[in-house]
Amino acid sequence: MRGSILFLEVLADAGGGYGTPEPHPVMLVPFGILLAAIALAPLFFSHWWEKNYAFVAVGLSLVVVAYYGMVLHAIERVGHSMIEYVSFISIIGTLYVVAGGIQITVKGQSTPLVNVLFLGSGSVVANIIGTTGASMLLIRPWMRMNRLRYTHLHTVFFIFIISNTAGCLTPIGDPPLFLGYLKGIPFLWELENLWLPWLLTVGSLLFIFWVLDVRNYSRLPSSLAEAAEGKEKFVFRGALNAGILAVILAAVFLETPIREVLMVASGAASWYLTPREIHKANDFSFGPIKEVAWLFLGIFVVMVPALDYLSLHAEDFGLNHPIPFYFLTGALSSVLDNAPTYLTFLTTAISSVDGPGDASLSIDEKEHVLYFLAHHSSTAAAISLGAVFFGAMTYIGNGPNLLVKAIVDRSGFKTPHFLEYIYRYSLPILLPVLTVVGWWFLA
Repeated sequence: MRGSILFLEVLADAGGGYGTPEPHPVMLVPFGILLAAIALAPLFFSHWWEKNYAFVAVGLSLVVVAYYGMVLHAIERVGHSMIEYVSFISIIGTLYVVAGGIQITVKGQSTPLVNVLFLGSGSVVANIIGTTGASMLLIRPWMRMNRLRYTHLHTVFFIFIISNTAGCLTPIGDPPLFLGYLKGIPFLWELENLWLPWLLTVGSLLFIFWVLDVRNYSRLPSSLAEAAEGKEKFVFRGALNAGILAVILAAVFLETPIREVLMVASGAASWYLTPREIHKANDFSFGPIKEVAWLFLGIFVVMVPALDYLSLHAEDFGLNHPIPFYFLTGALSSVLDNAPTYLTFLTTAISSVDGPGDASLSIDEKEHVLYFLAHHSSTAAAISLGAVFFGAMTYIGNGPNLLVKAIVDRSGFKTPHFLEYIYRYSLPILLPVLTVVGWWFLA
């Protein structure tokens, strides 16, 4: 025990002091190990991983907790991250339960055009009920309507569009933008300033999906398509949960812990009031949310050293133009929670600007935020787009991603594994689209 403490003390040579503690770079290793485990363990040790992923996440978290508590004497940093985790899992868990109580069946078997219209409509809905809410509400009907020819593409592009890139037009759309709203960014600022890159990004992804889905659809025997066309009817059941969903959206604007209490109560009400036949029709189980809860518990803890190190060294990255802000915010949002990453870079950008009379600006002053938006809107747009769009680059880039994968897996359809998702889809398809959009609007 004493040896462990001495080892942690060696890492603390730059720690202590006031404000944000500076962790030793070695303390970034637990995050790297957890990321590698999520990516590789299901490939090489799948049965072991299914039984032990929670222990891995908690074990790596305890290393960070011990370091921050016994060495940096800054355990409040981990506590703050846990408060954020409670908010995160409250909303994502509640939306999972409520959406599981809504059964939507689309009439007939989908065609490529119908699929594009579905994803396009979902990209609008995501700005009204959030990418998490839209993902949980629409993933099951998406699987049903494509059940005869469901492939990796259907999961990947659902995550690309509905779970991520769609949600950049309102503060409700994605958690980073809601943090910006709380700091003083006007509610309609994203809609007024980001609608064109949103349209180009979503439109490009829809077009690419349509081209690929046409080829997929051509392989479906016409007899199966005709049979499916005659069997399915439009069904919407669980209207009570639509009302509960409205309560949850209203609760987003309340203060902690009232917000979380109301959300959990809404989830409990949905679970007990929803007829069991709806849950059965949706193949509902708590397995997917259990997996996401344990893994993100680990992520929220082991990312603390990475975020602290980033906040202290962000200015060392040469952030003097919107393009670097866009790509660096995006790169880190791919593997870290995009909300604190967004806030870190927004804080860095605002504090590096001199206000009227050469006074330093602060993100905690709403008039300073408005001044920054008026004079540096391109930088604010770069940070916003980077945080929202690049969350789709990996399964852990945004909360709904891993949950969508888990739901699809539990439904019996195959999804690409962690690395396959990256090298087959996000790097060759998504990254070029995001690069073109970034250079077009921000260069």
